[in-house]
Amino acid sequence: MEGVYATREGGDIFATDMVHVETESKIAAMFENATILLTGGTGYIGKMFLEKLLRSCPKLRMVYLLLRPKKGKDVEKRFQEIFDGPNMVPLKLANQKYLDKVSIINGDCVSPYLGLDDQDKQKIINETTFVIHCAATVRFDEKLKQAAYINVRAVKHLIEIAKQMKNLKGFLHVSTAFSHCALKSIDEQFYKPGLSGDHLLDLVEMLDEERLEKITPGLLGKWPNSYVFTKAIAEDVIKNEAKNLPIAVIRPSIVIASLNEPVAGWIDNYYGATGVFIGAALGLLRSLHGDKKNLAEMIPADYVTNAGIAVLWEIASNRELNTNDESKTIEGSNSEDEDVPIYNIVSSPEAPITWNDFTTYAEKHTPEVPSELQVWKYFFALRPNRLHHLLAVFLLHTIPAYIVDFVCLCIGKKPMMVKGYKKINKFMDVIGHFSLREWHFTNHNLQKLWKKMDVEDKTLFNFSMENFDWDNYFYFYARGARVYLLKDPLDTIPKGRIKYWKLFIAHYTLVAVLLFLLYKFIYLLISLLF
Repeated sequence: MEGVYATREGGDIFATDMVHVETESKIAAMFENATILLTGGTGYIGKMFLEKLLRSCPKLRMVYLLLRPKKGKDVEKRFQEIFDGPNMVPLKLANQKYLDKVSIINGDCVSPYLGLDDQDKQKIINETTFVIHCAATVRFDEKLKQAAYINVRAVKHLIEIAKQMKNLKGFLHVSTAFSHCALKSIDEQFYKPGLSGDHLLDLVEMLDEERLEKITPGLLGKWPNSYVFTKAIAEDVIKNEAKNLPIAVIRPSIVIASLNEPVAGWIDNYYGATGVFIGAALGLLRSLHGDKKNLAEMIPADYVTNAGIAVLWEIASNRELNTNDESKTIEGSNSEDEDVPIYNIVSSPEAPITWNDFTTYAEKHTPEVPSELQVWKYFFALRPNRLHHLLAVFLLHTIPAYIVDFVCLCIGKKPMMVKGYKKINKFMDVIGHFSLREWHFTNHNLQKLWKKMDVEDKTLFNFSMENFDWDNYFYFYARGARVYLLKDPLDTIPKGRIKYWKLFIAHYTLVAVLLFLLYKFIYLLISLLF
């Protein structure tokens, strides 16, 4: 946590105390001459894994990056965009020939067998030593068929391909800590999902979208959305079909901006807690259905990737190469009575933070770096009572949105606020399920792994939450969110402060006017009655 940080030209935040280990890292040495198949490399965690591996394990042979065309962009364009961000600057400074160690594999996780052609499939079968499967649809409202194909079928087919990899040393599956959020206590073990993988895939194949949509609520049961439902089923597929593979599952909780690497405070999406953080800071989000006393289960992104790489090291250290013999288990691998190892990457066992802490730190650090993009003064609260929350949404979201859109129509501008708040309210409904509830997580496997690591690797691949300083973290979270999400460089802070104080005055002026009108209304009402 300690270190000197500096802001370089353009507002990018870098750690100036980059780690230099005196002896060779055991974890980095495990990846010497290794070929890694990485799925989900265009996603947030996928990019984190890619950068960290290329920078911290410079002797690896190759990373095969599974990519598909998207939104009119071919795979080459998407590949280039992965390396365009500020998160890749530390890698470029450390190794200017990093592109020599990355190769595109055309594929698509929505297609059978990841959309691989025979040539590419054989290439990865022959050469792959490690698999990191990050690819998933993270949309909570994804159609069940699409979610089943990406989150379940892709895992099933990737396992089938991995069983043919004679040189496989480690297979890492990235799940979520909330895959079994229907439970109150979640240990590092498998739980029964609502449906088996085969049954789900048979079902989505047989039914058309209309019929499937009608029965989806019944299929989900206690699971709040298709994302966590299909991630739970994917874990069950691994338990039943990957026993002879050197495989492990990591379950990160809500992933938030990085603490140190590759760039302090770096994040590229508004998912989960970050959407709440940014929305409240801009004055757009004013109410969330949640209980401030509940634990907010969050984890910095660089802790997830560091832990994931360490897990791969442990798997490879403890197990022999894949025997591709399903009739027996290999020495050190799983027996019928032994589960695939699971690692809960969570903060609450060692560094718990409540939603009240979350809002307190946000209120402390966001005013230090106000943005010109603010639309109103910070005016956010968590409300556990649903009626209270809905009333606040109506008064603080809906009515202002219609007033602003009416003004826009009058002056000839396109109205956008009502449409925007419909999306915000939908987002709040999703987050509300998690801010209203609290879980008890254990992470004994992860803590045992940390104790096994030597000093050099603990420095290079830090993921321990012991004595974690959340106040220090939010200092960088606020600045990173401003720079990397809002694209608002830190040199505009003086203008942001002017905007902040204007909105501050406007807010309390409006409050005073409304209180005066309320007073006059009550006075008039009393006069009429008495």
